[in-house]
Amino acid sequence: MLTADIKAQLKTYLEKLVRPIELVASLDDGTRSAEMLVLLQEVAALSDKVGLRTDGLHPRRPSFGISRVGEVPRVHFSGLPMGHEFTSLVLALLQVSGHPPKLEAEVVEQIRGLEGRFRFETFVSLSCHNCPEVVQALNAMAALHPDFEAEMIDGALFQAEVDARQIMGVPAIFLNGEAFGQGRTSAEEILARLDASAAEREAEKLSRKEAFEVLVVGGGPAGSAAAIYAARKGIRTGVVAERFGGQVLDTLGIENFISVKGTEGPKLALALEQHVREYEVDIIHLQRAEALIPAGIDGLIGVRLASGAVLKSRAVILATGARWREMKVPGEQEYRTKGVAYCPHCDGPLFKGKRVAVIGGGNSGVEAAIDLAGITAHVTLIEFDRDLRADAVLQKKLYSLPNVAVVTSAQTTEVLGDGRKVVGLAYRDRTSGESHVLDLEGIFVQIGLLPNTDWLKGTVDLSPRGEIEVDSRGQTSVPGVFAAGDATTVPFKQIIIAMGEGAKASLGAFDHLIRTSVPA
Repeated sequence: MLTADIKAQLKTYLEKLVRPIELVASLDDGTRSAEMLVLLQEVAALSDKVGLRTDGLHPRRPSFGISRVGEVPRVHFSGLPMGHEFTSLVLALLQVSGHPPKLEAEVVEQIRGLEGRFRFETFVSLSCHNCPEVVQALNAMAALHPDFEAEMIDGALFQAEVDARQIMGVPAIFLNGEAFGQGRTSAEEILARLDASAAEREAEKLSRKEAFEVLVVGGGPAGSAAAIYAARKGIRTGVVAERFGGQVLDTLGIENFISVKGTEGPKLALALEQHVREYEVDIIHLQRAEALIPAGIDGLIGVRLASGAVLKSRAVILATGARWREMKVPGEQEYRTKGVAYCPHCDGPLFKGKRVAVIGGGNSGVEAAIDLAGITAHVTLIEFDRDLRADAVLQKKLYSLPNVAVVTSAQTTEVLGDGRKVVGLAYRDRTSGESHVLDLEGIFVQIGLLPNTDWLKGTVDLSPRGEIEVDSRGQTSVPGVFAAGDATTVPFKQIIIAMGEGAKASLGAFDHLIRTSVPA
């Protein structure tokens, strides 16, 4: 099952095992169980610190747990952890053995101090690039806390459970049998929900921070570049971000990042954060900016966070990026994650054999329809304009697929559901005015992005589209406040452009600082 190269790499990793561990398999007579047994045998053969038992009693089969010798497994994999989840397996082997996870010391202490019993189940698809972060975070927590269990469940393998729980988006997280959350989630975010007093303590700590010289709001490509350029000037630099990586985390294939032939969004996001951490940058995670406070008599600009904390800085760079544009029709919010989805790569496998629609005829919409056509029974692409806007090569591929229908000049009017899940979509023919209903089970929205600037209205000048207006140096209408990336009026929303704009805004901010007197 594992190639020679992967075995060689895994053998090297297993040399870092701290204590002996056991793989405890719960199998049946099926093909998947046979494949799992082969995988576990290959892993066990690579280290004398890895044992294998096949007398597991876990109700989901095939599955296996990982434990230290003589202990009951707290980390479980129901299904083969291949694809994006293979890294989750490798990390779990190391961490269960006692190898420390890559978490801040404060986070580790907070995990160990949790009170109660926590059994987490995470339903994933092996093609989901957001799922591993959740699986790895929960596995690390289970390795650290004796009353914490974490289980990865391949939704495609346990389809009956997916249907019974009405799961239509991954990762889908359950705690002690109840829905806990959905989507990319870090260990820190999970902790914030489990530890009720953590947010208050964090807000108090943040408000006591010394003022920055440059504070970057946003941790995507633009924010990362801005932080690095500022820190290299030797000035006190901070980054506050709801999630590091921004929209890049939701991007699967990246093939136009110059000098890098191909990479994936999560890998690039990790590289961005690692690069920023090479410098003395104060990274403030899981904090959403709520208001910008213009400089007062002390010359400091304030950024109030949703937690209530206020950070201050001599200069601020806004790099808040953008988010998926929504249809804004009845039923969309009600059935979000219950059939309405925004990531075909993540959630597509959950609609295997079902009928779905894709909203949007640009490149992202057509690419989504092509991908989904290989998984689902039928795809209907809905486009508002008379013609598709995607590249000709993508349109040619789309029209060659036998299970795809294209409807143009169509305005989506409503998402239809039965109270639990999506059952259809209503649209109006913009030419004839006639209304139509499509019977389907999934809707993938691919109609572009909206800048994350709602919190800035009335503070800095925004364009009619809500983008931050900037000059050639990245300066906004407010002295000392600069902006970069997809949240601004700079055309062509591309990763490489955002990075360049982040660097430019940072240089503009530094120039502003050296020409502005330092407050007493």
